[in-house]
Amino acid sequence: MAEDPPDEGMLGWDESVFRNERVFEIDYVPETFKHRETQTQSLQYVLRPAVRGSRPLNAVVRGPPGTGKTTAVQKLFSELQAETNDVRTVRVNCQMNATRYSVFSRLFEGMFDYEPPASGISFKKLFSQVTERLVDEDEVLVVALDDVNYLFYESEASDTLYSLLRAHEEHSGARIGVIVVSSDPNLNVMDELDSRVQSVFRPEDIYFPPYDEGEIVEILRERVKRGFQDDVIPAPILDLVADFTAETGDLRVGIDLLRRAGLHAEMRASRTVEREDVKAAYEKSKYVHLRRSLEGLSESELALVEVIAECEGERAGDVYETFHERTGLGYTRYSEIVNKLDDLGIVETEYAEVEGRGRSRELTLEYDREAVLDRL
Repeated sequence: MAEDPPDEGMLGWDESVFRNERVFEIDYVPETFKHRETQTQSLQYVLRPAVRGSRPLNAVVRGPPGTGKTTAVQKLFSELQAETNDVRTVRVNCQMNATRYSVFSRLFEGMFDYEPPASGISFKKLFSQVTERLVDEDEVLVVALDDVNYLFYESEASDTLYSLLRAHEEHSGARIGVIVVSSDPNLNVMDELDSRVQSVFRPEDIYFPPYDEGEIVEILRERVKRGFQDDVIPAPILDLVADFTAETGDLRVGIDLLRRAGLHAEMRASRTVEREDVKAAYEKSKYVHLRRSLEGLSESELALVEVIAECEGERAGDVYETFHERTGLGYTRYSEIVNKLDDLGIVETEYAEVEGRGRSRELTLEYDREAVLDRL
């Protein structure tokens, strides 16, 4: 007996709703970069001296998560490398490299195209090898410290910037410019730096505001055009995705939401994304910031997040006792981690009066408890 023909709205086994799924990955750099013309021009102004062989200006690039800061830096770094062979650009992810030594290890890797030895090399030697290479090759180095807020959380920012900004004093002829990129709205970079760094940093301030809803729709429409097959995302569905994205203020949520909604539609073997796909996907996509924040935490920091989630509603002292039992770490380190989690927006801390015990700090999660535990 002949089989029934497949439903026209159903995908075959070898079909996909995606034209290029890579378009929806977080680190994808789009060919067209809209609604950031002013900020791009400011970055070009900062970098222009490097093309002429001079030390570039320094800059603080700031704004909420998902506002195009990293993309702008990456695109201009690519253009700069295409323009001249005398400028070396290195972007360091400080979420993964939150100490001065690890930052300079990434600079070493960027200069020599291989990693430095894992042990047995001092910071001074690492530093001198980077600066000597710059002078020997007569190159200008532009360093982007992306998510620099993580250096501040570990009290490493001032020492790292001081070493970069004073490099020419240690090795005459070394030319280094620094761009720091921060997504922490509560961090004032200049105020938190040592006075010795403030006096030599003097950065240009470049602010990336949140995208408005019209801009979000236009940017997501471009991703849809490049990433999906024709007619997979109808206009009303794109508007729904934009609404969810605008609620969070983070464009990365919308990009992740498109990808997950597409995968959800494929799971149903559907050729089009529908409202149910978007709503189901949003339950995971809305936690993009939480997922990225957790990825950058150490084992002991993750352990404290888990303890806080399990001990929700208990006093900080009781949370510490459980944390100490699991990790063996003391109260000073516990307090440092609490402050970092507060800065990251994972935990909220408040002081409250406790009868007979004075003031006590209360810890609560900024996210749904089950969502946190699920991602741990």
